[in-house]
Amino acid sequence: MALSPRRRTLPIAVAATAVAALASLVLALGQTEEPLLVAGFCLLALVASALRSVHTERPVELVSVVLAAVYVVVGPAAAVVVAAVGSLAQARAPLIKRVFNSAQRILSAAAAAVVYAALHGPVGDEVFHRVPDAIIAVTAATFALLLVNALLLTMVLGLERGHHAVAEFLRHVVRTTAVPLLGYGLLGLSMAVIWLGGLNIFAAFLILGPLVVARWALSQYAAERRAQSAALRAFIQLIEVKDLYTRGHSERVSEGVGLLGRQLGLSEDRQSALEHAGLLHDVGKVGVPTSIIQKPGRLDDSEMDAIRLHPARGVELIGNIPFLEEVKSAVLHHHEKYDGSGYPAGLSGVNIPYFARVIGIVDAFDCLTSTRSYRPARGVEETLAILEQDKYSHFDPHLVDAFVKVIRAEGWQAADAVQPAPDASVQFSIDHDDLSLGNGGGASGSAAAPG
Repeated sequence: MALSPRRRTLPIAVAATAVAALASLVLALGQTEEPLLVAGFCLLALVASALRSVHTERPVELVSVVLAAVYVVVGPAAAVVVAAVGSLAQARAPLIKRVFNSAQRILSAAAAAVVYAALHGPVGDEVFHRVPDAIIAVTAATFALLLVNALLLTMVLGLERGHHAVAEFLRHVVRTTAVPLLGYGLLGLSMAVIWLGGLNIFAAFLILGPLVVARWALSQYAAERRAQSAALRAFIQLIEVKDLYTRGHSERVSEGVGLLGRQLGLSEDRQSALEHAGLLHDVGKVGVPTSIIQKPGRLDDSEMDAIRLHPARGVELIGNIPFLEEVKSAVLHHHEKYDGSGYPAGLSGVNIPYFARVIGIVDAFDCLTSTRSYRPARGVEETLAILEQDKYSHFDPHLVDAFVKVIRAEGWQAADAVQPAPDASVQFSIDHDDLSLGNGGGASGSAAAPG
């Protein structure tokens, strides 16, 4: 497969970055003094690069603390050398990626060194007499390091994956880690002051030690959350085995509400809770007889009662799982409709819990873009038009507008490829998986229950 012009430019961009980094390193070597002290910091940088701290399940390198200390203890030029040595500790990756990572760290440190020198940041014992100047210089240098680092990564992501990857990086990495990393710079200043105060290398243990312990504790928490998510997904897959036509539905709803949540700018914790709610919204179907789930025709009243009980059963199932407290109302009310005609409580408008309103939109969208035994999947644009048609009656109009916008921007992987073809022998035009969506959804009356 031929590479796009953008992808063909990537090696050239990486090579140019590497040349600039090499030139910066050569200049820094010519200005670096106290080789034994610099060697000690290089060793610290190697260790710090190998030990990553965790911030909201994303890696944040402890080496930024070491670099901030180097500006003050040895001088800004030495920080470039230390960054170069620290960059040698990398995980296995293609050569082009490892070259870029090293060059990126060197250039980021060089930019920070230039800023620190331009602000006449104190070096050595001078820091004890100019603490305010040191705080300003270290903060500005750390900001420069983050800025150059972000710009270089943005360049590579844009060339390799396109503008969507850049937007995701800026929104979910830069925005959430910038302030903590500025704090890491001030920790580096603290380490430098303790170092110069007489503790020397033991200052590194006082500052980096607690961060390493915090890294371990948070990584354990993150691993536990991943294990919980994997267990939930396995449970949902067992439920969806009941019906080949709805296989993967809960995963897709979780992915869809994740897209919408990011479009709405939800916080990290709220985003995680929303995706769990999307995954678990139909968990109560474990108590619905398979004969009802698979019935292709109109359901009678008793069968509809069994279907309408699944939200309450879902809440019962997840009720004893502490970290899922936030998703209960979403599971219980995801079949409410904006005009009050839904179930189980007939809630309307903003009285419907926010997560339930989000899930209701994505649930309907995935249902209509999925194949059923009696009909093929609808197209994405056709389904978006149906959602827009039923704003105010079935769905929160603001959330529909946001969902339409994000799907048109990000695209959607419909379920057709993993579902059986429609069964031509089925004579009915609806079943309990379709929604009553105006004239577009096809279902009405007692068969208007979502899948």
